[in-house]
Amino acid sequence: MGVKQVEGRMKEIQEQEKRIKIRMAKIKHKLVILSGKGGVGKSTITANLAIALARKGHKVGVLDIDIHGPSIPKILGIRGQGLTTGRLEDPGIFPAKGPFDTKVISMDFLLSSDETPVIWRGPMKVGAIRQFLADVAWGNLDFLLVDVPPGTGDEPLSLMQLLPGIDGVIIVTAPSEVSQIVVKRAVGFTKELHVPVLGIVENMSGFVCPKCGAEVDIFGSGGGQKIAGELGVPFLDRIPIDSKICEDSDRGTPFIIEHAETPAAKAFMRVVDKVEEFLKQQGARA
Repeated sequence: MGVKQVEGRMKEIQEQEKRIKIRMAKIKHKLVILSGKGGVGKSTITANLAIALARKGHKVGVLDIDIHGPSIPKILGIRGQGLTTGRLEDPGIFPAKGPFDTKVISMDFLLSSDETPVIWRGPMKVGAIRQFLADVAWGNLDFLLVDVPPGTGDEPLSLMQLLPGIDGVIIVTAPSEVSQIVVKRAVGFTKELHVPVLGIVENMSGFVCPKCGAEVDIFGSGGGQKIAGELGVPFLDRIPIDSKICEDSDRGTPFIIEHAETPAAKAFMRVVDKVEEFLKQQGARA
């Protein structure tokens, strides 16, 4: 790459950073949903928390930056929607519309089929995240929830460095000891980047029998609360296993809409209440 090309690229990045600041200034709260490892239900948690916030009257956006395995559109039942561009008053890429007027951006909307792989190295993924932040016309939002792929690699690191004014991170874990170990690394990651941890959510925490109501700890229980205490971070709640969560995700219907009276749905609402209270206190201290 020649000198002029390097200069041109640097100028482009600077312009993107300006647009990021302008667009993100219209969003009151930015929350990052993180997990140390895969398979703990992070995207399901993100989608249902977004709908829970929207049901309470908030304007909510969801940014799915899992480049290789995007699943938010499937869970929200909006796969196949096309993204549009234009409008002179707010030029950019316009998010897809989800339930309760949520706004959603995901790599899934840009793939031609289920068989289309995203074979990208780190720089290309960072470029995509930068473009999502700089060129998507989110408008005015109360909350932007960002679903990041598991671990502490390119995507989470880039997002944390590029997204200004992050209010905090919600870390999703499972009850197992293995999950507890990686939670420590996830918390250490956020501390290194000076981003607050809003709290830990323990997912798949006990199975409630739909017939008799008995609870069985299939994957153990209490690991999330234990590790939160050890690390000195808030414990937000435990989400019990409910087969309807998986069924609803496969159908593209957010669980919290269809089964609002279940123990799991009530746990989602308690998490939202605690997040709102945290942000209220944070605002009072500012």
